[in-house]
Amino acid sequence: MRVLITGATGLVGQEITSLLQEKGIPVNYLTTSKEKITKDNDYKGFYWNPSKGKIDLDCFEGVQAIINLAGTTIAKRWTPAHKKKVLSSRIKSISTLKKGLEEFGASDVECFVSASAIGIYPDSPSNFYEEDTNQVANGFLGEVVEKWEAGTDTLSELDMKVAKIRIGVVLSREGGALPKMAMPIKNFVGAPIGHGNQWQSWIHIKDLAQMFVFIVENNLSGVYNGVAPNPVTNTKLTKELARVMDRPLWMPNVPAFVLKALLGKMSQLLLASQRVSSKKIENEGFTFQFANICTALENLYHNAHANEMAPMETAENELV
Repeated sequence: MRVLITGATGLVGQEITSLLQEKGIPVNYLTTSKEKITKDNDYKGFYWNPSKGKIDLDCFEGVQAIINLAGTTIAKRWTPAHKKKVLSSRIKSISTLKKGLEEFGASDVECFVSASAIGIYPDSPSNFYEEDTNQVANGFLGEVVEKWEAGTDTLSELDMKVAKIRIGVVLSREGGALPKMAMPIKNFVGAPIGHGNQWQSWIHIKDLAQMFVFIVENNLSGVYNGVAPNPVTNTKLTKELARVMDRPLWMPNVPAFVLKALLGKMSQLLLASQRVSSKKIENEGFTFQFANICTALENLYHNAHANEMAPMETAENELV
């Protein structure tokens, strides 16, 4: 097997690539920078430019599976220009891949696994969302994910299995949401956000990488939630993070209106309540290594001292 990955240099992509290499599975990756192209047989780089519909067709040579992680980060103030970039980067990446596959005639490609997001589910304090939920969130997030998944589904026209992983809050020391949450706690000013009762469906980055590879290896299709089995409230997550960092929580909750003033509509990422089920992937035989928030955070922060907890730089195409 050889796997083609888009977004391989991002937070999730790096973890998936490392896992595939551990399993002895060679990787092709696509990059928009010709300077980042390598020609190692086990890790080959190829150029593409989705905004212009350009792709090096040699990237499909010998490939049996494609993992698509491409997309501009959504965790940036939602100006009209950035919102357009978020949507177009996802849609154009998929259309460029499809066009390339049609031109190359890559009949050996058996499955296409694309990232998606739990942002498709409406904000609700009581609903427990499974993959067959027909509701779509109102607003920008719901629109992006709905169009993203619709574009992904068109790959099934090429006679291959298509799967979508709706990713929750990815927990990693290397980037994403967790270092941003940890910084105020490290500096003794951490606090829950809003009322703190909003549900946050999270996943350890190692489990997420394992899930992508599990779906590829088992040639699965359909929608799967990329979340751990036990979602927690924002208050619970904040308290557990403070505990493993050995920091007190003494500040009052950060009011929702402050976040809305600072972040605008992007504050929805922090204030929305989405309790999401992982039962479907578990029923396929997938086992989570980190099913509880306590063990996940302890794994990420065990024996760490405060001066080791600074966030690290992440790649541009990181999924948040």
